[in-house]
Amino acid sequence: MTIKGHDATRRHRRGMTDALRPAPADVPEDRALLRAAAELTRDLQAPRAWIYWGDCFGSAAVGYGALAGAVLARGWWAFACGVVAVVALYRALLFIHEMTHVNHALLPGFRVAWNVVVGCPLLIPSFMYEGIHAIHHTRTKYGTVEDPEYLPLALMSWWSLPLFLAAAVAMPGLLLLRFGVVGPVSWVVPGFRTFVVARWSGLQINPRFARRRPEGAFARQWFWEEAGASAVAVAVLVSAAAGWLPWRVLGIGVAVVAGVAVLNQVRTLVAHRWENDGPQLTVTGQFLDSANVPEGVLAWLWAPVGLRWHALHHLLPGVPYHALGTAHRRLSAAMGADSTYAGANYRSLGVLVRELAAGTARR
Repeated sequence: MTIKGHDATRRHRRGMTDALRPAPADVPEDRALLRAAAELTRDLQAPRAWIYWGDCFGSAAVGYGALAGAVLARGWWAFACGVVAVVALYRALLFIHEMTHVNHALLPGFRVAWNVVVGCPLLIPSFMYEGIHAIHHTRTKYGTVEDPEYLPLALMSWWSLPLFLAAAVAMPGLLLLRFGVVGPVSWVVPGFRTFVVARWSGLQINPRFARRRPEGAFARQWFWEEAGASAVAVAVLVSAAAGWLPWRVLGIGVAVVAGVAVLNQVRTLVAHRWENDGPQLTVTGQFLDSANVPEGVLAWLWAPVGLRWHALHHLLPGVPYHALGTAHRRLSAAMGADSTYAGANYRSLGVLVRELAAGTARR
C-alpha cells in the first residue's frame, strides 16, 4: 500500500511547470510522511563506530597521501594526485556535518581525533560548524533571517550564483587570514574579538547572521580547536615568508583546499531549492525545499557522507549517514512514486543546477 502526497507535488514530479509547485510557505504538513519516516527508521538511529573511524580516517590517509603525490610528481601525474586529494579530503572534511548530529557518547574520541587529523590542518575546526548547523535544523528558524545556512538564491538575481561559487575560491586565503592573523589579534583586542566571533567564526552563508559568544564546555572546546588551527596557520605563513616552505608546495596546498571548497559550494548550491523568502515552514515544507539525488555514481563523489540524501536528512536528522540509503529505500517502497516523499528526489546535479539557474534568470 502506498501513501499519496499532495497533488501539486505529483504534478511537478511529472514534469509540469514550476508555477504548479506551491511556495515552501504554502506547503501543509504531511502527517502520513512524518509518521512513516519515524516508524520505518526506528532501528537505524545508532552510529556504527567502525564505519565512522574507518571511512573518515581512511579518506584522510588517502587524501594526504595524494597531496604528497601532487607535491612530488610532475605534469599529469601531479594533477591526477591533486584531484584524488581534493575528493578524499573533501570526504574526510564532511564528517564535520555528522559531528553536529551524532551522540558523541557513542563515538568517544572521534571529535578530538577529527580535529587533530582533519579539522585543524585544513583550518576548518569543528567549532566552525557545531552550534551553527543546529540552528539550520530548528523548525522555527529554517529558511528565515535567523538561519545562518540559508539564502533565497532562487529568488535572487542571476549573478548571485556565480558570486556564490566564486567565494569558495578565496576560502584558503580567508582561512589563513582568519586563523593566522585575525584570530590571534582578536585574543588581545576584546572589542575586535566580539566582531570576529559574530562574523568570522562559522561556516555561514547568511550575511545577516551574527554568532553569539560560546559558553561553558563549548567555549573550552572552541578555545583549543581555534588554538590548534591558528598554530597551523601561523606556521604556514611564517614558513612561507621565511622561505622554508617552497611556494610551489604552498600553491599546491592552496589549490587543493580551494578545490575542496568549490566542490562543497557546488554541493551546497543544490542541497536546497532556496525558494523560501523568510516565513516559517512546516517540516514537510522544509523537506520539499531540500533535495535528494538517489541515483548516479557521481553523487557519491560530490555529495558524500550521506549528503546525497539531504532532504531525507532534514526529515530524519538523527539517522547516521551510513543508514540513510536504507531509510530512503524503505520510504520509497512504502510511499510510492506519486507521494510527497518522491517530490524531493531529483535525477542529477545537473537537473538541480539548471532549475536553480532558470529561476534566477527570471529575476
